[in-house]
This record gives sequence, structure tokens and C-alpha cells, in this order.
Amino acid sequence: MEDFRSGCPIASTLDLVGDRWTLVIVRDMLNGKQRYSEFLDAPERITTNILADRLGKMEAAGLISRSPYQTRPKRHAYALTPKGLALHPILREMCIWAGHHIADRWTPPEAFMRGPH
Repeated sequence: MEDFRSGCPIASTLDLVGDRWTLVIVRDMLNGKQRYSEFLDAPERITTNILADRLGKMEAAGLISRSPYQTRPKRHAYALTPKGLALHPILREMCIWAGHHIADRWTPPEAFMRGPH
């Protein structure tokens, strides 16, 4: 299902997670968010149609799984798979890089920088 521009590992990774929202959703999941409404509360203000699209693409790519937590109306919780969790060191390094090279960024929570259990 994955469609890559080339065999380059950087280009291929960007094809999978390089849009404007995927890594922000991964960040939120690493910080404990699981539900659709929680992702909508992010300061970046993702729209509902984009969020639904990204969650679907992330699930199809094997980055997340979803499970129902309510039947009426039908609602799902989302969790990172091992493939999705493996993005954590990349996000941590992005935080470190931004802290050194982009002025006035907030400091990520210590728990985020330590990583998942």
C-alpha cells in the first residue's frame, strides 16, 4: 500500500510521515492522547477532516492501531504500534535540534524526552 518516490531512506520516510500533521499526532500520542477529541485540542488546531484523513493513513501505514471504546455513537481510541513508537527517538532529536537552533521554543516535558516505558 505504501507508495514511495524512490529507494532513498530519507525520501521514503518523508513519504510516510513528512506531511504537516503526522508527527504532531505521534507527539500527542507519545504524550498520552488517545481520543479524536484530544487530538483536536492540540495548539496547532488541526481540522476534523484532516485529522480523520491522517489517522486513517497512519493506521493503513501500520503506525497506529485503533480500538472501539464506545459503541453509540461509535468512537475509537488510538495507540501507537511498535512501528509508530520507533519514531520517538527521531522526535526527541528534533526537539533537541529546535532547542539549539530555533529561538523561543517551549521545553518538551521530561517524560516525553525520556520516552515511552
